Amino acid sequence: MSDEYYDEEDELIEAYCVRCKNTIEIENPQPVWTRKGLPATRGDCPDCGGAVFRMGRTYLHDGHERPDAVELNSGLRGKLERDTVYVLYGQDDEAIAEQLAADLDIVGMAVWLHRHDEQTVQWAGGVHPALVQCKRMVLVLTDRTFQDTTLPQTWQYFRQNRKPIVIAQMMGGVTPPDEIRRSPRYDFTGDYKRAFREMLQVLSS
Repeated sequence: MSDEYYDEEDELIEAYCVRCKNTIEIENPQPVWTRKGLPATRGDCPDCGGAVFRMGRTYLHDGHERPDAVELNSGLRGKLERDTVYVLYGQDDEAIAEQLAADLDIVGMAVWLHRHDEQTVQWAGGVHPALVQCKRMVLVLTDRTFQDTTLPQTWQYFRQNRKPIVIAQMMGGVTPPDEIRRSPRYDFTGDYKRAFREMLQVLSS
């Protein structure tokens, strides 16, 4: 099928719901784009009602103009909201991180998603402003976390500055890095809603 043509009646827009542990047909799907200008779809799970996120173009993107990717040297304008949570994740886990961020946003928690394309930018003081301003970090842990060699310097900055780090374990059989293995860890591979509530209590304290 050509990227330029989609038959709405033939195409089901599906995504993996990390709460239900199942691939579902997205309810109320909306075309969106990531900061890099990549197409994605955001919507609701028909079973649990939670937000789901799927990377890739669908027929919903037809007729919509793709925005430009975020400029790498645009900086962080102004201050982040108080108690903004820094969500750190491996580059291949973007859909999972977006889904978790959407859930945090629903309950009123401000979120800053890690930007993988800004590693070479020279910020004032050598540190991205979001790392300085965010008070807490959530590390999305899967087996792909360790494939990204740029992540350790980020969680090490939080640890060195005595900022709380919590771990959202999205895949079983994966052990956290030694430096942060004592951080609170919440198992999202089982009861997602329970793990989310428990993690939220710590982030809100």
